[in-house]
Amino acid sequence: MIKQYLIMLVILLSAFTPLQKVTAESISVLEKEGYFTTEDIVADIVFPTIDQRVIKEYGQDALIGWQWKRIQCIKYNTDHSYTVYIKIEVPSDQKELNYIEDLVKVKISPSCDSEKLNKLLCNHGFKIDVLDYKHLNE
Repeated sequence: MIKQYLIMLVILLSAFTPLQKVTAESISVLEKEGYFTTEDIVADIVFPTIDQRVIKEYGQDALIGWQWKRIQCIKYNTDHSYTVYIKIEVPSDQKELNYIEDLVKVKISPSCDSEKLNKLLCNHGFKIDVLDYKHLNE
């Protein structure tokens, strides 16, 4: 009787004891520090377009000092594009203001190459346009 219990115990232990050793891969430094927000992604996409507009508004000197403040709003349009409202700060020459706040309205149109999209509404390639630029301090 005891033999049967010992055999049963050995079978159960061998069934539930892992026979293979699994080692975890080490995570690289880039993967550990690679956390990005939606705002980071949008900033990378529209940064060059906003750079060009800031130069147009303020001249070459403002390019060095303007800062990304935050995204105010993101709206989805029916033509498979996004309208993004972005608040930025530009350094001011005026003594009473350190920074001038501006609101930039940007339209981001991703490419319409997916078969799931309605080709009548969405027939554009990837493009970024500045729709409006407002000086908030005026």
